[in-house]
Amino acid sequence: MRPETSATIDQLSATLTSIEKVMDPETLRETVRELEATAGDPSLWDDPAHAQQVTTKLSAAQAKLRRLGELRGRLDDLPVMYELAEEEGDASVADEELASLQAAIESLEVTTMLSGDYDDREAVINIRSGAGGVDAADWAEMLMRMYTRWADKHGHKVDVYDISYAEEAGIKSATFVVHGEYMYGQLSVEQGTHRLVRISPFDSQARRQTSFAEVEVLPVVEQTDHIDVPDSDLRVDVYRSSGPGGQSVNTTDSAVRLTHLPTGIVVTCQNEKSQIQNKASALRVLQAKLLERKRQEERAAMDALGAGGNASWGNQMRNYVLHPYQMVKDLRTNYEVGDPQKVLDGDIDGFLEAAIRWRMAAERAAE
Repeated sequence: MRPETSATIDQLSATLTSIEKVMDPETLRETVRELEATAGDPSLWDDPAHAQQVTTKLSAAQAKLRRLGELRGRLDDLPVMYELAEEEGDASVADEELASLQAAIESLEVTTMLSGDYDDREAVINIRSGAGGVDAADWAEMLMRMYTRWADKHGHKVDVYDISYAEEAGIKSATFVVHGEYMYGQLSVEQGTHRLVRISPFDSQARRQTSFAEVEVLPVVEQTDHIDVPDSDLRVDVYRSSGPGGQSVNTTDSAVRLTHLPTGIVVTCQNEKSQIQNKASALRVLQAKLLERKRQEERAAMDALGAGGNASWGNQMRNYVLHPYQMVKDLRTNYEVGDPQKVLDGDIDGFLEAAIRWRMAAERAAE
């Protein structure tokens, strides 16, 4: 085995050991045993909401244990793979496994950095088209596709709550939830303004167009968050759902628009089958927005007292350039790739990991 390869394997083993100390496999095993006992109680499903929480936590804990075990097993097998490769005179397969394992361990290491109050939550994503007319509406829809494809590749379910279609092409806005542990922690770094530069497919003279879309990422609210929304603070409007081109999706007035009177926040939901379901989904999004507002106010108060540094960053956080050259670059981390189509097809893990590391370094510097 080459000395540099041996050194890389030793470094990966040290990194994985550090991850194991943070994730604590023995505690995870105990958690799994307790949750399995709870899940085996026949009365659990008397409360479906609680039962769903238990089964979700059990699946997540089992997945963490399985992932740690698989990574350690693969790492232990690597020296044997290289021994066999030396006998055969071809180390390409072993080198590919080393590169794959390195990426997997680095990705898992990033999740151990997600220790914020809401990082382990599911994520609500709002996308709004900005400056740029029809190109901006098309760009907003491209971003929605990018995130849903990323979620799909990682096995995370997506529920679309609302889409407001633009007249010519694309969307004015969209709201959807990405389910899964640590979705908010991972995707919160995507919040900000995304800028696209390309030859406009909607311009008859084929001119270059710059367009913008805004991405907002919120943690899903849980019952323990105590975000009360009295009925007296709400105005509820119902209307008929509509699809692309203004076509009617439902024949009944099932879509719901909630207006929070004290703040003026407006939330809509039209993708559920009934008015009751749409109202419940819209209320969850409204609570998430109110929770984020509360967090921002608390952070501003702490900053005013000198208790923390400036944890915010500029709104324009990433450029996607399709013309005159091909590049996607994050303006905070300087991480960039030369294949925009791959990124737009959902390959954003490199950007997420770089931004999470950047955010952690910024928080440490502020402390």
